[in-house]
Amino acid sequence: MTPYTKKDVLLQANNVSLSYDGKCILYDICFAIRDIVRPGLLQGQVVSLVGRSGIGKTQLFRLLSGLQKPDGGRITIRERVPSAKPDGSIQVYRERIVQPGDMGVIFQNYYQFGWRTVGQSLMLAARQNKVLAGKEEDVIRQFTQQFDIEDVMSRYPAQLSGGQQQRVSIIQQLLKGSDFLLLDEPFSGLDVCVLDKVVELLLQVSLSDELKTLIIVSHDIATAVAISDTAFILGKKPGHEGSTLVKEIDLIERGLAWRNDVREEKVFRETIREIKECL
Repeated sequence: MTPYTKKDVLLQANNVSLSYDGKCILYDICFAIRDIVRPGLLQGQVVSLVGRSGIGKTQLFRLLSGLQKPDGGRITIRERVPSAKPDGSIQVYRERIVQPGDMGVIFQNYYQFGWRTVGQSLMLAARQNKVLAGKEEDVIRQFTQQFDIEDVMSRYPAQLSGGQQQRVSIIQQLLKGSDFLLLDEPFSGLDVCVLDKVVELLLQVSLSDELKTLIIVSHDIATAVAISDTAFILGKKPGHEGSTLVKEIDLIERGLAWRNDVREEKVFRETIREIKECL
């Protein structure tokens, strides 16, 4: 296995809780995502948050994205501060509570503006990223070629397949420049061929930057775990009304991260069974 180290905390959830109308939905949510460094590689992070339907994944998704505030605890991120030097040689970071817009959010329905073409939507996203000023068209061209959608730039969302809509949504968030990409059920409703392309696409995204962090919220356990370095299981504990994280699995230590053939391994199948027993 390639040597690696886990360094600074990129995202931290501390004692996060959420209730609706006096009913506990989530409690004592505590976890951290750290920067994974591998010599000679740009190594982003891919984290899976798995659980059965109705367990509270959608609510935790909204809390992580900053779209909803927890009743208790807090979620913080490590943010890059623009360098004081023009060449960007000095990087400064700060920790702060997550806010709406901090994370690139890709919802299950791949929401896009129906009255804008793909090209118009991507340009709008690129113009929100000051780093791309003056080179928006070049970067858009690079992404659309890489993700094989350059021939749909003049189409509207209703004219795209589900796989194309998903790729457009991912590119939009990449253009905005967030270090965090939060995906809600990215594998849902995809046929086998499209699913393989989406998995490959997400792996490419994770390797695009050292701090790029993908958080996949899914009930498709096998697919999510197969591309992750860490899996967090959301479940129930006896005597508690709400849901919490019942287990964290370091997939790197088990030799299951960064491999294309991981599904063939006995330890992978055992890990999937272990996760299902927690649900």
